Amino acid sequence: MILPAKIQVRFSDIDVMGHVNNAVYLSYFEMTRVHYFKELLGQDWDWKSHGILLVRNEIDYIKPILIQHTPEIHMYFDEAGSKSIKLSYEIKVKGEIYTKGVSVLVSYDSRIGKTITIPDEMKVALEKLKK
Repeated sequence: MILPAKIQVRFSDIDVMGHVNNAVYLSYFEMTRVHYFKELLGQDWDWKSHGILLVRNEIDYIKPILIQHTPEIHMYFDEAGSKSIKLSYEIKVKGEIYTKGVSVLVSYDSRIGKTITIPDEMKVALEKLKK
């Protein structure tokens, strides 16, 4: 089991309303993907030839996250096509869901500048994140 990503809310994350600005959640999801992929695929994964590109994000803001909170983000693997991956997120504060999100990514080889079939090793690793 992979522990959720823990986020330290920074002062710069907060907007005039006193809660985390809506745009900041996308960087939280990005940090979470980095955390989980590092755990799933290791430090030596070749991201240039077996990378991913973000193509879609969706966020449901349920409760505002404040500066004194320590959010934990759980990431789940929902489904995969031949080249695309759908991931979902739950941001929790003290075990309660504050935000939900979804990302769609495509497998990409930046050396040739084209989408590629998801590597089998990545598919197998992502299966560990099924809800």
